[in-house]
Amino acid sequence: MGVMTMIEVPRDVLESARISTSELKVEIAVYLYAQGRLSIGKARELADISLWEFRQLLASRRISPQYDVDDLDEDVSTLHEMGRL
Repeated sequence: MGVMTMIEVPRDVLESARISTSELKVEIAVYLYAQGRLSIGKARELADISLWEFRQLLASRRISPQYDVDDLDEDVSTLHEMGRL
């Protein structure tokens, strides 16, 4: 991963929402993907879960895939990085 940017979320807000920081990252990733603001590869990266897990999560929430050429390029790059291509 590249340079990181930190955001501050008050602990009481997380406690009120009954959500962990890792769950919050997943929720942000799903939201941004559903809004078309992140590709599936970048959303999966933010959520810190596998592409398969992220796709399963989207399907469970009935969020349609938004797959385009940029997504294909990112998936191919990810597979190269993982040594699977």
